[in-house]
Amino acid sequence: MQRLTFPVPPDCDGMRLGVFLRTRGVSAACIKSVKYQGAGFFLQGRSVYTDERVRAGQRITFDLPPDPPTDVQPEPVAFSVAYEDDFAAVLDKPAGVAVHPTLNHTGGTLANGWLNLLQSRGETGVFRPVNRIDKNTSGLVLCAKNAYAAPLLSKSAQKCYLALVQGIMPPGPGRVDAPIARRGDSIIGRCVDPSGKPSVTEYTVLGSGGGHSLLACTPVTGRTHQIRVHLSWLGHPLAGDDLYGGETALLSRHALHCAVLRFDCPPDGQHRRVVSPLPADFAAACDVCGLPAGDELMLMLSSILPPG
Repeated sequence: MQRLTFPVPPDCDGMRLGVFLRTRGVSAACIKSVKYQGAGFFLQGRSVYTDERVRAGQRITFDLPPDPPTDVQPEPVAFSVAYEDDFAAVLDKPAGVAVHPTLNHTGGTLANGWLNLLQSRGETGVFRPVNRIDKNTSGLVLCAKNAYAAPLLSKSAQKCYLALVQGIMPPGPGRVDAPIARRGDSIIGRCVDPSGKPSVTEYTVLGSGGGHSLLACTPVTGRTHQIRVHLSWLGHPLAGDDLYGGETALLSRHALHCAVLRFDCPPDGQHRRVVSPLPADFAAACDVCGLPAGDELMLMLSSILPPG
């Protein structure tokens, strides 16, 4: 059980407790769960209701209720922990591992692996991914470790993906603003269509060679397959992405890696920036094309989504 404490600053003097908690980032749903499923709120050690007024210098404390039961079973799954504190965890997922169980992937997912890690530590919890990536996309997945942190992390998270595309693109920045809809001939496929939802991807071409280009892509919106669809629509499908016109000679899966993740960490909102180097298959494809894949690439990414 996790206990949170919030001192009341002078500018919140006289606020009702419920309003004060919202200024600290505590969601309405979290307040409700503490009231009805937990032990409630305490002011200077005294139990209080959310309509009571708080005074500067006082301290509000409360325990987050236990997580609800989950149907996800612990299983050993390959992944690494790139960052972790009491409120957030950033997991580095290899390609080929689904993020969470579905009808087609009931086990062997990142969710199963996270619960297995918690169990090995003697801890309990649930899997709360803030961002999701495709099964064959590698890289960083941000997870909230409690219900308080989840909406705050979701609000602040930003991602940068590395994409290896077919064809030579001019160096420098670019932007795709094209709506995305379901593709009629496929259960999972998407396409650019005027009837679709607004979708925006910003990118920077980091280099070209061997008939391919390496891009750093930052999705402004979060549509399914957004980067894959947008780049294919530009005429530059991802290497290995046979769903959207890519060839598999260079890479057997689509060349997309979530390389940079920036977020504001609760409860103080301190900026965090986590970076994941290219996995071996992606790096090897870049080497074949004469494109940066190691320290040089990480240096190029240092100016993208800076921590401050």
